[in-house]
Amino acid sequence: MNGLLASMLGAVSQGLIWSMMVLGVYITFKLLNIADMTTDGAFALGGCVCATMMLAGLDPTLALICGSLAGGVAGAVTGVLHTFFGIPAILAGILTQISLWSINLRIMSDKSNQSVNKIASDITFWVYKLGITQSQATLIVGLIVAIALIAILYWFFGTELGAALRATGNNEDMIRALGVDTNHAKLLGLVIANVLCGLSGALVCQSTKYADVGMGTGAIVIGLASIVIGEVIFAHARNFAMRLSSAVIGCVIYFVIRAVVLRLGMKANDMKLLSAVIVALALCIPVAMQKYRAAKSYRERVSEDEEATDALEQKEA
Repeated sequence: MNGLLASMLGAVSQGLIWSMMVLGVYITFKLLNIADMTTDGAFALGGCVCATMMLAGLDPTLALICGSLAGGVAGAVTGVLHTFFGIPAILAGILTQISLWSINLRIMSDKSNQSVNKIASDITFWVYKLGITQSQATLIVGLIVAIALIAILYWFFGTELGAALRATGNNEDMIRALGVDTNHAKLLGLVIANVLCGLSGALVCQSTKYADVGMGTGAIVIGLASIVIGEVIFAHARNFAMRLSSAVIGCVIYFVIRAVVLRLGMKANDMKLLSAVIVALALCIPVAMQKYRAAKSYRERVSEDEEATDALEQKEA
């Protein structure tokens, strides 16, 4: 039982620090209607920059900020390629993501991974201050950062600039007709989203105590799975803060599902397959249900029409 509780605590804490990346994916995928493939590379970039800065003796909080800003730069590159040079968003993201593999290796002095196990971090600060475990400290940090980000994003997207950004993804032609520069809005959205991805990668680096150039592989799939899970659970949520919260909660649930499946004996190498299946089912089931309801409604109308016709014929006879 203790092992189960420990694994669940670890899953929740990891879900919280990965949820910053999910919020970034939510901004691009749901608000801007852009499939941004920069996510995987920006996540790893944040972790690699954070580890390198910590090894150089920089304060861990400043290292987190540097990792976040590095992710924002990656998002800006994708945004410039897409908005100013007309490259399709998905291709621009792929180009940036591919280039970041080499850049991350350069940042870590051509090493595929770097350990920061013996360096103090924002997470170990709580470990020593409160005398708690690494998972519990990660849970505290993740919860604080997640709540703060939801509050900041809720405020920002309620401003005129944030509303213009949301409107760009909802109806680009309309908002452009109102005089908003949609290219600048997309660029800003991509930067903000990848700042969150970089922050998440930096937090994961401090939590796991190492950075790896491949640590962001599959992050976009995890983000989409978390968003879909959150939307299924909070299907009737109308408040924007609740929608942001649903993405965070969806990420936590996703990691809890992973932990349960691993304890049931599934191989860790099959996690990518599990993620893909979760996303596929979550996307396919609502469509299948909608088609089923439409077909059922059609059959009921046909049946009612046939009954009305039969009744009319009997009356005439």
